[in-house]
Amino acid sequence: MTDSRIPTVRLGDDGPEVGVQGLGCMGMSFAYGPSDAQESRATLERALELGVTLYDTADAYGQGENERFLSPFFKAHRDDVVIATKFALAIPPDDPTRRIIRNDPPYIRQAVEASLERLGVDVIDLYYMHRRDVNVPIEETVGVMAELVREGKVKHLGLSEVTGAELRAAQAVHPIAAVQSEWSLFSRDIEAGVVPTARELGVALVPYSPLGRGFLTGSFTSAEKDLTADDFRRQMPRFTGDNATANASLLEPIRKVAASHGATLGQIALAWAQQQSTVHNLPVIPIPGTRKPTRVEENTAATRIVLSEEDMTLLDPIAAKVAGNRYADMTFTSAGRE
Repeated sequence: MTDSRIPTVRLGDDGPEVGVQGLGCMGMSFAYGPSDAQESRATLERALELGVTLYDTADAYGQGENERFLSPFFKAHRDDVVIATKFALAIPPDDPTRRIIRNDPPYIRQAVEASLERLGVDVIDLYYMHRRDVNVPIEETVGVMAELVREGKVKHLGLSEVTGAELRAAQAVHPIAAVQSEWSLFSRDIEAGVVPTARELGVALVPYSPLGRGFLTGSFTSAEKDLTADDFRRQMPRFTGDNATANASLLEPIRKVAASHGATLGQIALAWAQQQSTVHNLPVIPIPGTRKPTRVEENTAATRIVLSEEDMTLLDPIAAKVAGNRYADMTFTSAGRE
């Protein structure tokens, strides 16, 4: 395994320079079953050695626990990392299992102060609106986020799961560096409206779950059978019942392309996501999540794979055949509002 560092790209017209692949850190504290803290810390360090500089978290991941976990690493490497965190998913005190979407100004100000404290830093490099509260005008939400930039608490702004129209309205208030949304061989709905709008406005795309939450790696074929009881993928329509069986068959073209490149399934899925930068002519920085140093090595190696036109043609039909939505409730995604 080579130790070549991955190349860099600018996160939108006005954003920071980052490695062309980031790291999703949610699973180190939340959602994917038990994790090993020591191994997760080693993963963070190995990622940085390989040129990964964009680290993604959110206040909702483990009720702030993920931000706390990442704090020592961020403080030790403050000048070398770009910290991305998010607000908008509030947790009711009387029911910690629920999430309420809030974009109102008082909540945003409360959330940013709490994140700064948990992260142990003076400024957040990239601050995302995690989900859209349709009851609050997006201009009002981004207006408050812009105030945080002027106050020096945040450097750059991002949005997650917004429509093309919402992105355009937000950009009119303050420059948006990045839009984060699910984008993978299994999830391509954002290509209809969000991607062309981002390209036009000079906004980067940050695909989360570029590995289809692990399904595209072939690491599991049924959430109900293969994953622990506390793994939230057991609640996702694509990975359970008949949908899981149908979707497992869709991995065959990926296996064929992987064999031709001497690569893993996951590397082909990531190479496809990475290559969307060329296809759509805008910066694309996938943030695969992992808790293992060996997986970071595997994932970053995918940045050196170039898929042929024949490969892309073979992979192109997969998304249209996927059974089941990416969430049980799609109303809080961009696809649910387009």
